[in-house]
Amino acid sequence: MSEGVIAFQNHLAERTRRRRIKAVVLAGGKGTRLAPYTSVLPKPLMPIGDRSILELVIGQLAGCGITDVTLCVGYLSHLIEAVLANGRTDGVKITYVHEQEALGTAGPLRLVDGLDTTFVAMNGDVLTTLHYADLIRHHRRSHNLLTIATYERSIRIEYGVLYLAENGRSRVQAYVEKPQMTSTVSMGIYVLEPEALAYIPPTGHFDFPDLVQALLQSGEPVGAYRYDGLWFDIGRRDDYEQAVSAWLEQASRTTAPPAPVETVRERSH
Repeated sequence: MSEGVIAFQNHLAERTRRRRIKAVVLAGGKGTRLAPYTSVLPKPLMPIGDRSILELVIGQLAGCGITDVTLCVGYLSHLIEAVLANGRTDGVKITYVHEQEALGTAGPLRLVDGLDTTFVAMNGDVLTTLHYADLIRHHRRSHNLLTIATYERSIRIEYGVLYLAENGRSRVQAYVEKPQMTSTVSMGIYVLEPEALAYIPPTGHFDFPDLVQALLQSGEPVGAYRYDGLWFDIGRRDDYEQAVSAWLEQASRTTAPPAPVETVRERSH
């Protein structure tokens, strides 16, 4: 390993020891797949028991020692501000960044001030029992510029799938009825170093897949954190209803959270 790489790794470790980690929560989307619910309510405010998804997310971040949160808002942002102004935010300092146009999932990061150390960026509609402190520990120890929280997701194909020969004769070699396919998918939760922001263009729409591709093309370290606990993509009505049921069921079986982020210390390298 070159001296330059070692010096950079030591720099990251020292910087993240001295400063509190911030979180950026992306809460500006319209949630069209959850219509008609989201016609009157932004998706991050969908209720889970007596709290909204967004309130649960903020509470989880606070439980891991992340108490400085920026919300990137757009669609029905006044409702988000009203709910958080009158609700429980667990002592978290909340700052709002208003998107005047759709900027994608990574584009809004260029509007956020103060991202000068390791930070978390995540979708505002993620319902998971993932411990953010564990994710951040993994990111630090792996010395990634960007770490993606991932999940093994099984998807059932609702049709009989044919496997054909490649000799041009359309011969059937196999037939599988409604198979399940398992893929490693992004949970919509990321940990980044501020150096990654240089790969986001100054204007226009830019998503996290675009950022990942830009980093990979430049040879920057991008890592994955595998998680096998509870996670729901609140994208469709069926998913939402299943998530509500599962979340309330596990609420009575909560365990003590891991050490807060600010107590984590890196090993010397």
